[in-house]
Amino acid sequence: MRFTVRRLLRLLMALAVALAAFSVGWVALYRVVPVPATPLMLIRAAGGSGLEHDWVPMSEISPHLARAVIASEDTLFCGHGGFDWAAIEGAFADNEEGSRLRGGSTISQQTAKNAFLWPDRSWTRKGAEAWFTLLIETLWPKSRILEVYLNIVEWDDGVYGAEAAARHHFKKPASALTRREAALLAIVLPNPRNWSPNPPGAYVARRAGIIERRMAVVERDGLADCVK
Repeated sequence: MRFTVRRLLRLLMALAVALAAFSVGWVALYRVVPVPATPLMLIRAAGGSGLEHDWVPMSEISPHLARAVIASEDTLFCGHGGFDWAAIEGAFADNEEGSRLRGGSTISQQTAKNAFLWPDRSWTRKGAEAWFTLLIETLWPKSRILEVYLNIVEWDDGVYGAEAAARHHFKKPASALTRREAALLAIVLPNPRNWSPNPPGAYVARRAGIIERRMAVVERDGLADCVK
């Protein structure tokens, strides 16, 4: 019995080491290679949503969009190590009090989730998300994290990445997005399959105005300087 337990422990340890090595290699590869597709893209495509996805480098994405996403999603992006602990504590407090469930996810966490993992709210997935977040924060510069995020995030049913989103919603390349268009795209990210940036509903239009003002602060205070 003791021998069997030892063998099992050794097997589990070997499996854990192999999985860790594989994940490190995967993250290292995506530092230099465009992400061809994500689990969410494949799941949605299999369900009939289609797949619009055109990878472009950060130099071909309007800086307005980078500032809009940081202003809307994660104003501390350039300064944190992958986790916004104050937001996470707030989310736990709200969830324990029975309020509407919300997350405290940073852009880094969302990038890790979207690039490497399946859509789920389980603790297993959350643990994997934390591991991949640590890896990308260690192995990628901030500019690469945002570049990957902007290229893989969902912007409509079957529409992924800034280039496909700009052409789908505004009939122009991502490099030509205006400040207002960037704010509209940033606002719909929490609910891209139900909210439209063009034409925007009253809520989206109003929130986009708030994000435009926040973008000015992001630019003034250098909160997006890490992605220049």
